[in-house]
Amino acid sequence: MPLAAAFVLASCTVGPDYSSPAKPQEQSYTPGGAAETAAGDQHFALGQKIAGDWWTLYRSEPLRQVLEQAIAGSRTLASAQATLAAALEQVTIARGALYPQADLGASAQRERNNGAALGLARLPPQFPTHFNVFRVGPTVSYAVDVFGGTRRAIEESEALADVQEFQLDAAYLALTGNAVTEALTIASLNAQIATVEGIIRDDQTNLDLVQKEVRAGVATQLDIETATSQLAADRTQLPPLRQQVSVAQHALAVLVGRAPGDWVPPDFDLDRITLPEELPLSLPSALVRQRPDILAADARLHAASAAVGVATAQLYPSITLSAASTQQSISLETLFHGASTVWNVAGGLTAPIFHGGELEAQRRRTERVFDATLADYEQTVLQAFGQVADVLEALSHDAELLADQQRALASAQASLDLTRRSYAIGSVGILQVLDAQRLVQQARLGYVRAKAQRYLDTAQLFVAMGGGWWDWRGRTAPAAPDAAPAPTPISAPAPAR
Repeated sequence: MPLAAAFVLASCTVGPDYSSPAKPQEQSYTPGGAAETAAGDQHFALGQKIAGDWWTLYRSEPLRQVLEQAIAGSRTLASAQATLAAALEQVTIARGALYPQADLGASAQRERNNGAALGLARLPPQFPTHFNVFRVGPTVSYAVDVFGGTRRAIEESEALADVQEFQLDAAYLALTGNAVTEALTIASLNAQIATVEGIIRDDQTNLDLVQKEVRAGVATQLDIETATSQLAADRTQLPPLRQQVSVAQHALAVLVGRAPGDWVPPDFDLDRITLPEELPLSLPSALVRQRPDILAADARLHAASAAVGVATAQLYPSITLSAASTQQSISLETLFHGASTVWNVAGGLTAPIFHGGELEAQRRRTERVFDATLADYEQTVLQAFGQVADVLEALSHDAELLADQQRALASAQASLDLTRRSYAIGSVGILQVLDAQRLVQQARLGYVRAKAQRYLDTAQLFVAMGGGWWDWRGRTAPAAPDAAPAPTPISAPAPAR
């Protein structure tokens, strides 16, 4: 009966029972959902599952190889994996408190009897003055989880392990997203360098044309200086671009887990990278179950809720059961004789009466931590929605900008061709040629940058949608939860059940 009563009491668990916040009711990320309907020649696929290796949609073998190296060599992932393993061990530690604790003790000591301490002038002959005492035996103790404090502590540890697991997924998402971004940045800069080098060749062509006209007596030395100045000015664009390439290459080397001096990334070519045409897009209600940063914030909220239960249980009595069986003798020969057996069984109850307000303050502190964590969760969701909205708007505007830049380039090139022919027959001066060429230069660079930006913003959308992290470790894609009451700020401990 006492044991059954203990198990009945152990079924009570104080503190709030956690449920994830209700899924958002928003149906679009941008006002009216205008940015979610089209992105030029790209189109959105509503609810499409994202593959863990989404970068393969760019159809670039060098990019795929670099991402494989980054995932295998990342120190950030290694650190996150070790941290997760430590958190899982902490769960095992916490669960150990549910079971009886058994230990084996042994001791040997030398003692001296003092007759005067017993009020005797001399000890009787049968009492030795000096003797040894040997003890050996097991002890068992069990803390009855009457009000569920231990189970709430286990729940908190499990939630904190979930936090570390989602942070590992977030590290994977950040690593792959950053690696793709750096690779595309290198490709973009290489395209810009190639464009500037083409501009410089055009400048040299202009200079050769002017020098020819000077020899023919049509142009002047001023025309040569003007063309030379334009050539020199355009050459100054190359060093900054090459420096940016170096920075991106070094950053990519670090992401791969290599020192920049020991590893050189591929020379990515934007023309050999395919722009994904189908873009995954999830509703806000699904996004909260796809992004690891939101899931980690949810797990933190769960841990904060369990901590309230732990603090609440400390306001109630605690019961401890213990038992021991000891073999005790003054000689090793008789240590394991039946007459040397000593045992005890005990039960203890401790109820808090006065702690100077410490326990109540501890419970109130955990409640305020829960309130703060709930606000952090809501802020994380808002920031995620904002990031997605930004990317969707960017993709929509990228398509418009690329079309405008293409038209501007065609118009500027046609104008330059006419101006050069006019210059050849003396209808215009070299300044008009240079002005027309400057417009072509600006249009060329603008077109290359607009084209590269579409690649970069597409990668940002994959990351903003969660990046398929669930495929990384062979898990299934999470589903959006059904509507549940949103957690509310806690103001009082839940009654014991």
